[in-house]
Amino acid sequence: MKSLYRFPAFRVAGFTKIELLAVISILSISASLAVPGFINWLPNYRLKGAVRDIYSDLQLAKSRAIRERGECAVKFDASANSYQVVSGGPDRIYSTPGDNLVLKAVALPDYGSGLSFGPGSAARKVGQNEPIADSISFPGDRVIFNSLGMTAGTFGGYAYVQNNQNSCFAVGTWSSGIVVLRKWNGSAWE
Repeated sequence: MKSLYRFPAFRVAGFTKIELLAVISILSISASLAVPGFINWLPNYRLKGAVRDIYSDLQLAKSRAIRERGECAVKFDASANSYQVVSGGPDRIYSTPGDNLVLKAVALPDYGSGLSFGPGSAARKVGQNEPIADSISFPGDRVIFNSLGMTAGTFGGYAYVQNNQNSCFAVGTWSSGIVVLRKWNGSAWE
């Protein structure tokens, strides 16, 4: 067995201290450039995730109402920044209190980045088509789906969700039961 010490120094594999220092310097410069972008990106990523979850939960309530041939609702609590998906229970009627089943409860602050119900920068736009008076525009802060998958007792409405950067999305329903998702781009809804 040959020893490594018998070979000249140029044949021994490895890194010099200068090479390691150069790599560490390049990595630290790259990280310092990436962190501000990541900090700006993360709140909007969390906002999009929360809005997609609300959209999915509205679809869940609608499909459950159709499947059970009853009523299912999504109840919003703007003051607590939370909402619940509630089934009509054994009698399949949401309007009858006492036997309703909470299927899912979600708190927006759990997502981070200061998520809450509110219009964000959309409220500051003067002369917009749809002035935002409330962060939840559903009557009674809830939307009820009937056995046909349509909203019961309302023409629809929106729940507005904002983050700590004042970005805003609107998730809502039409009276036909269609669930919609809209983004405020700074001057209009997309």
